[in-house]
Amino acid sequence: MRIIPPSVEIAARITSAYVTRNSVPADILPDLLTTVHGAVVGLDRPSQAPTRRATDAQIRASIRPDAIVSFEDGKPYKTLRRHLTLRGLTPEAYRAKWGLPVDYPLVSAIYSARRSDISRQIGADQRLRMRTAAE
Repeated sequence: MRIIPPSVEIAARITSAYVTRNSVPADILPDLLTTVHGAVVGLDRPSQAPTRRATDAQIRASIRPDAIVSFEDGKPYKTLRRHLTLRGLTPEAYRAKWGLPVDYPLVSAIYSARRSDISRQIGADQRLRMRTAAE
């Protein structure tokens, strides 16, 4: 009696289920079974994504007063949030992917200061309006 590896049995079941609901030419079945088996066997292996780490010098060079340089595409941005969102990354995932410290900025210093000044001005204007309305 031959012992069939579990991965072959699972691949055969998946292929059988697919073939019962779809029209598949007989000459393609061996290739289909091989492809499904390869996918099933690949599920056991951990993904070997190359880990990219930025060096300390690269990290320092990426932080400029007027922009933050993205490690994804090398372009400068005032803020990285939208850029990362479009690439399907959260700030935490981006920092982990490139080995960046948890306090790595996602907004340039000049842009942040300008936004802060605008917010303070809006708050001062609102307080002034409130005072004038109360009088």
